[in-house]
Amino acid sequence: MYARRDVLRASAALGLLACSPWLHAASAALGLLACSPWLHAASAGGLLTRTVPSTGEALPVIGAGTSGSFEVQAGSAEYQQLNVVLKAFFDGGGNVIDTSPNYGGADSILGQLLEEGGWHRQCFLATKIAADSRAAAQAQWADSLKRLRTDRVDLLQIHNLRDWQTQLPYARELKQQGKTRYVGITHYLNNGHDEVASIVRREPLDFIQINYSVNAPHAARELLPLCQSKGVAVLINRAFDDGRLFARVKDQPLPAWAAEAGIGSWAQLFLKFAISHPAVTTVIPATGRPERQLDQLKAGHGPLLSQAQQQALIEQFA
Repeated sequence: MYARRDVLRASAALGLLACSPWLHAASAALGLLACSPWLHAASAGGLLTRTVPSTGEALPVIGAGTSGSFEVQAGSAEYQQLNVVLKAFFDGGGNVIDTSPNYGGADSILGQLLEEGGWHRQCFLATKIAADSRAAAQAQWADSLKRLRTDRVDLLQIHNLRDWQTQLPYARELKQQGKTRYVGITHYLNNGHDEVASIVRREPLDFIQINYSVNAPHAARELLPLCQSKGVAVLINRAFDDGRLFARVKDQPLPAWAAEAGIGSWAQLFLKFAISHPAVTTVIPATGRPERQLDQLKAGHGPLLSQAQQQALIEQFA
């Protein structure tokens, strides 16, 4: 649990006037961090983990994304709030953070926050190549390292299969040079699953990143079992369907069986659904709000969903 001096330090870092409307929300979030009995339990028990098949490295099942939520101005109130979000994330046992050079400056903000917080060593840092030629990829990669304030990353992914025939060999070269530990590919739509599966069958990969949610379970038909058989780790994006799932469950109670799995919110349920598939390594929801970060981490504790519970959710959101 946070010591009082840690809360005071975080409050000072916010650097905002007491009259700021945002400060009241941030103070409430800090209070939640300071007194949460769950946070203490999380520190003692730790998040559930899954291993990366190619190395056996254990990763927490709950990670973090940066699209949208990290597209802020350095020094702004939203930036200072992200500092609190990351402290909650790392103190709660998370370490996998995914970003991209085309997320509206999110990688630069992440790099600055990691440096200021001293979190680079704790972070399993994943980024992407999103370029249409080798020359463009080389320039982008050099810029990414500067923006992330590092000389290497843990995972380098080919973003949405963009020019993957050129970029995947380049990423492997960077792996051989020690600039990244893992190489992978990404997509975010069901209509990309067939091509992703085709590449998984033909190319040696450490990771894929793909969409998977209660209302988009398509990946479980073929792609996730294929990754299991091929020994490929899986990151899950869009577990909330870009927030649209929350609109669908507004004012609806959780299923009666949710409490059996220790689920206290729809966000936890949606994340628990994703990590309950045995092929899934880590799910990477994005948030810029400390209280939501705490809530999301809770999904990484307690029992996973049974196949019957997963199927009930798929039918509910079909």
